[in-house]
Amino acid sequence: MSDFDPSLIPALLDLAKKHNFLIFEDRKFADIGSTVKLQYSEGIHKIASWADIIDAHPIPGDGIVKGLAEIGEPLGRGLALLAEMSSAGSLAVGDYTKKTGEMAKRNRGFVIGFIGQSRLSEDIVGEEDFIYMTPGVGLVSKGDHLGQQYRTPSQVILSSGADVIIVGRGIYGSEGDGTMEERAEMYRKAGWEAYLQRVLKQ
Repeated sequence: MSDFDPSLIPALLDLAKKHNFLIFEDRKFADIGSTVKLQYSEGIHKIASWADIIDAHPIPGDGIVKGLAEIGEPLGRGLALLAEMSSAGSLAVGDYTKKTGEMAKRNRGFVIGFIGQSRLSEDIVGEEDFIYMTPGVGLVSKGDHLGQQYRTPSQVILSSGADVIIVGRGIYGSEGDGTMEERAEMYRKAGWEAYLQRVLKQ
């Protein structure tokens, strides 16, 4: 947001309560524990006071989770770890992704799941019931000049096992027909239909 003002927060929280939705701040924390703790709780945004879910890169180690948890866990917040990314050439693969899963298991009280391209194997996370959220979802574009790669809601839910689709430019961008509200509804419907199809197959 280019015009953030603290008065936005009460209005956002009222909408979340009225329409029964969670607020996910896709901020991607990526620093040592003491730094992210301050970024999460202080500053102009005071993210912990209003965001139900946040995400973080696991690259700093368990300290990043512990720092965020000291603030968020008492407030009933949750953290998703970035196990994989949707950009071409991402380094978040292989052993990096495996260690992210292991980190999540060690911090299960605060870590609720992953941002990634597919579900992690039971060899990594065991039978833990994590939430899998997948970005890079689009119905029109297949990518951009900066390496972003898109897949459809059906592909990420049915083929890759995502529980939640993350859509950005497909809604607020210039591609596709209709208003932002109409595009959001189109993705909601496509995602829900794919999810029902997966559940009914089980």
